[in-house]
Amino acid sequence: MTTADERQVVARLSTLDRFLPLWILLAMAAGLLLGRLIPGLQGALDAVQIDNTSVLIALGLFAMMYPVLARVKYEEIGHLAGEKRLLWLSLVLNWVFGPALMFALAWIFLADYPAFRTGLIVIGLARCIAMVLIWNDLACGDREAGALLVAINSIFQILAYALLGTFYLAILPGWLGLDTEDVQFSTWTITKAVLIFLGIPLLLGFLTRTIGVRRKGREWYDTRFAPKIAPIALYGLLFTIVVMFALQGEAITSDPLSVVLIAVPLLIYFLVMWFTAMGSSHALGLSYPRSATVAFTAAGNNFELAIAVSIGVWGVTSGEALTGVIGPLIEVPALVALVYVSLWLRRKWTWKKAPSTAGEAP
Repeated sequence: MTTADERQVVARLSTLDRFLPLWILLAMAAGLLLGRLIPGLQGALDAVQIDNTSVLIALGLFAMMYPVLARVKYEEIGHLAGEKRLLWLSLVLNWVFGPALMFALAWIFLADYPAFRTGLIVIGLARCIAMVLIWNDLACGDREAGALLVAINSIFQILAYALLGTFYLAILPGWLGLDTEDVQFSTWTITKAVLIFLGIPLLLGFLTRTIGVRRKGREWYDTRFAPKIAPIALYGLLFTIVVMFALQGEAITSDPLSVVLIAVPLLIYFLVMWFTAMGSSHALGLSYPRSATVAFTAAGNNFELAIAVSIGVWGVTSGEALTGVIGPLIEVPALVALVYVSLWLRRKWTWKKAPSTAGEAP
């Protein structure tokens, strides 16, 4: 895409799309201020939950994910089954390199803060299955590849999270002569989070597209219906950010030193993961849409799951839970910035042409 083409695309963007980074920063600030300034707001918001899961956050994530998942061309996902480079690279980055990198950063930067250190490791094991779809869409990634990789991460999360948590918190530190944590993870907590934050919107998105295409045709669905529901995803993102930061505004603003301590290794993690994934994908000859998808699915983390696990194991007022709360404060602006870096690299680097079946976003 040339510079002139990019200017034309930008000119066609809505006000919401064009100034999205500003709206996200304002949503973060609004959530922090609301949580800090309005007495009882955090308790009122937190009281609206089912089985320790915030209903408001679940609704926000649903509104954020459903339009993206309803736009996925599920009939084309089968073509990705033969993309062994894509699948293996994603698996290695998400389940080998990512957790190991976060473990190393946690011990390098937070060796004297055991609660924060443990919370950081817990975050590193929680692979993103929600907001990553938004970042991937904004970066013009491959929607079909994104849906497939998110589904694979969900399955691995259910099967491997508890085992990896025990390994990185109890076994590996013991081998290295470091402090260990005696932990026990609930597989049901992990399964429930995956079902709520991915399963419901994925099922409804699939049914919406299947029924819509069958009754009205693919052209109507892709050119008329899908564009109408697309803005709901960004409104859902902003709503989720406001609620999330309102719930934890007091905890974040009352302990700024903790924010700084946790922010540094998290920021390094996001940058190393993203650039490693993007560079590896490019070196392996993946197209830009699929490279962007690999990069964002590798760099993002499931903070909702990390917070749920931390609260369940160490308690709602623990340092581990606070670390999970601070995570989105760093991840959201970092990955928004990386969306722009991704679009810049799309123009600057030479990419292999995307296959005709790829679902590159317009």
